[in-house]
Amino acid sequence: MVAQRIRRSIVGRVVSDKMDKTVVVESSRLVEHPLYQKMIKKRETYKAHDKDNQCKVGDKVLIEETRPLSRQKRWKVREILQEKQ
Repeated sequence: MVAQRIRRSIVGRVVSDKMDKTVVVESSRLVEHPLYQKMIKKRETYKAHDKDNQCKVGDKVLIEETRPLSRQKRWKVREILQEKQ
């Protein structure tokens, strides 16, 4: 029996929903600069699979790592945590 791998999950905001069944999710974190000790915001974007096209720009979503679905898509939307007002 093969043990199931624990998948990474990330919380982020949807910044683009123009593609079919795909959203671009931006995740940001604060990191301290090693020399100047000032906090810097680091951002990273991920393309995630949204099979029902439910996500809209501004939604807060939880994405989960998955097998490669296309050349750049390696994540899928697990759930919408908060919809944009």
